[in-house]
Amino acid sequence: MATSALYLVAEGVARNENDADKLYWLEDASSLFGAPFSIIPLDKAQFNQKELERLNSSYSVVRYNKDSKLGTIYHRIFDTNQLVTTELAEVSEQQVRAMSIFLLDDLSHYQGFESKKQRLEFLSKKFPFPMSYQNHANIEMDDDQLIRLRRNEVVIQLGNTSNSGNHTFNVLVPTEMNDVAIILGPIQRFNWLPLQLFLGVLAASLLLISLGVYILIYPLDRRLKLVERGMQDVNDGKLGTRLHVSGKDEISRVASTFNSMTAHIQRLIESQRELTRAVSHELRTPVARIRFAVEMIADTDDVESRQTQKEYIDEDIDELNNLIDEILTYAKLEEGSPKLDWEMVDLKQLVNQVIRETNALGKPIKVVSALHGVRFKSEADHRYIHRVVQNLVSNALRYADKNIIVSAGIKKGKAFVSVEDDGYGIAEEDRDKVFIPFTRLDDSRTRSTGGYGLGLSIVSRIAFWFNGEIKVDDSPILGGARFTMTWPEKQLTKTIAADEMAQEHSEQKVITDTNIGL
Repeated sequence: MATSALYLVAEGVARNENDADKLYWLEDASSLFGAPFSIIPLDKAQFNQKELERLNSSYSVVRYNKDSKLGTIYHRIFDTNQLVTTELAEVSEQQVRAMSIFLLDDLSHYQGFESKKQRLEFLSKKFPFPMSYQNHANIEMDDDQLIRLRRNEVVIQLGNTSNSGNHTFNVLVPTEMNDVAIILGPIQRFNWLPLQLFLGVLAASLLLISLGVYILIYPLDRRLKLVERGMQDVNDGKLGTRLHVSGKDEISRVASTFNSMTAHIQRLIESQRELTRAVSHELRTPVARIRFAVEMIADTDDVESRQTQKEYIDEDIDELNNLIDEILTYAKLEEGSPKLDWEMVDLKQLVNQVIRETNALGKPIKVVSALHGVRFKSEADHRYIHRVVQNLVSNALRYADKNIIVSAGIKKGKAFVSVEDDGYGIAEEDRDKVFIPFTRLDDSRTRSTGGYGLGLSIVSRIAFWFNGEIKVDDSPILGGARFTMTWPEKQLTKTIAADEMAQEHSEQKVITDTNIGL
């Protein structure tokens, strides 16, 4: 549009020979156009190469100033080094009507209809819209538009939407010939978001969104396939399968839970197998003694002998009951998260209670307490922590020579109970084994001393469910073994999500991203 109007203005200026006539013509043009025109030297405005090419090709150059929100238009006057320039904030109907008058003025310099027609065809090639002469009868217009056209008024006629999606309009320009007008158009109205641009932006946006979704989904899909592969391996019986998924997102948490679950299942199955083998072995001895006693009763008529064998049978039945009770307790702690009744337990009172119960057995071993400090209350399950102290003291009774020391308290946010004896102690390489069910060590700690090898295993499981740990070392006071269990003074969580025992030495298979071809 700038080229159309400024080309006609530049042509009008060029037809005037002296400067006074040029300025006079520009004043009239400025009045019609609604914006002042001026003439400046070509070198006054600094143009880049592309702008110079446009000016030399009889096209206008438009520069928009964001601060003033004005567009400055430049057009070169043919065969001179001068420019016609003006400033506009927007194109209105006044500029369109002025352009029509500039066109009529340009055509007035050509005589005869054919000359005018050829000039109009020439201008039509340079302008961005078609121009042609048409009879009034061939123009679609209403009566009001026809009346205005016959009154020599410029008529702006709104048109339909073009193929590009922009609205168009036509300009009907009256001529000196009766019933003949010049049609400018269809002229596309400016659209800041034409259909092609809208569709292009929409397609680019969809492409970027799709690419972003793919970038997010692809790693997620790969990691989900890792999880799927791991589940399939577990379904095939490979319980040693572990997933190695890095990060801290939901998939990583699922993988961590999966690893904990498979480790727990694997340990439970292995523990069940070990327990089944051990229980079958442990039951043979008392059952064999009972069978022997029954046979002895059947083979003798001596009343006193029968009574003795009966007492042996009662002892073996008590032993079986104790063994079954230990197995059930261990199995309950082993199979999953037991129901723990958390409460504040006075460890000092608990230790003194166990010492009284132990001394009441009349064993020739001195059991004493070593309770130092002022804080002894910790959050624990009273039944299970009593079982811990009781099992540790019972274990010490089997191997102590003369003395046992029981201590408890709170240190640096950790509660502890400790039992030490003056026996032979435990070799460092065997200390982890004592917590495995039914484990046999050297001759100094065999079944001949009593027990079933489940007491320390039960303590180990209780320590686990307490979020604590159990360890054994040498007693610095008595020289024998010292067992110490520690756990948090306050339980931060009542639910344990992972189950990992220190004695689990099964080989683990790790699936990494490189194990799966994606």
